[in-house]
Amino acid sequence: MSAGLAALLDDVALIARAAAASIDDVGAAAARVGTKAAGVVVDDAAVTPRFVAGVTPARELPIIWRITKGSLFNKIVLILPVALLLSAFAPWALQPILMLGATYLCYEGAEKILERLTGGAHAEPVAHVGPGAEDKLVKAAITTDLILSAEIMVISLNEVAAQPLLQRAMILVLVAVGITALVYGAVGVLVKMDDIGLRLGESDAAGTRRAGRALVRAMPRVLRLISVIGVLAMLWVGGHIMLVGVHDLLWAAPYELVHHLAAAVPAGAAAWAVDTACAMVVGLVWGALVVAVTMAPPLRRLLH
Repeated sequence: MSAGLAALLDDVALIARAAAASIDDVGAAAARVGTKAAGVVVDDAAVTPRFVAGVTPARELPIIWRITKGSLFNKIVLILPVALLLSAFAPWALQPILMLGATYLCYEGAEKILERLTGGAHAEPVAHVGPGAEDKLVKAAITTDLILSAEIMVISLNEVAAQPLLQRAMILVLVAVGITALVYGAVGVLVKMDDIGLRLGESDAAGTRRAGRALVRAMPRVLRLISVIGVLAMLWVGGHIMLVGVHDLLWAAPYELVHHLAAAVPAGAAAWAVDTACAMVVGLVWGALVVAVTMAPPLRRLLH
């Protein structure tokens, strides 16, 4: 009896170790997959603060929390089931969908560069005082998030398409929760930095007051820098996805050319820089072509 119990306990311990290893594998895979979506994540963090521009400080964090919940709903309830069904029954569709999302990223990146060069800009949401204004603001932010979240989840799914269905789902849920927490946690910190700086500026200590004023002065530059990084990240991620997709589906030459250029420099940071720069150029060229097509008079009339 004792030998049987010992054997049972050994089996339980073995199962527990296997389960722990599986959880570790899922966590490690989720971390690796999350890095693949880094460009979209940076853009998400760069885009979101504009939705709370002009909002009273007391409502900034509650609004961000509402957007955070909407983002989780987008990823886990709306996008994840569809993505898993596609990966199970139509895996061939993932690459074209990924390329469509990449085209959107390239278009957005190229359009923002064009706006900077020509002095134009998108009309940004403005928080008006009035009934339902906050609900409209949150709805607009969640709608924008849906597009970015779809791209994040499809990029992530593409990285784990070979995993069993259950493990795939667990990894994607971890990615969804982790990226959402990262993005909107960072956004929450960013939008409150001005208030923190103002509070420090009221301190009795001269050094603390100087630090507070410096923080307030620095925040517009920080937000502009994040916006620039977001544009570059969109072009990088979008261009890389297009290179890989065209290589897999149509034409190997562009991807192989970039690979040869990266191989021609010392391995490491230099090779990564060449690869990234080439992907950005591809993203910019592709995005510029899409912008040119959408700006053609017949299509503009159709869209508007």
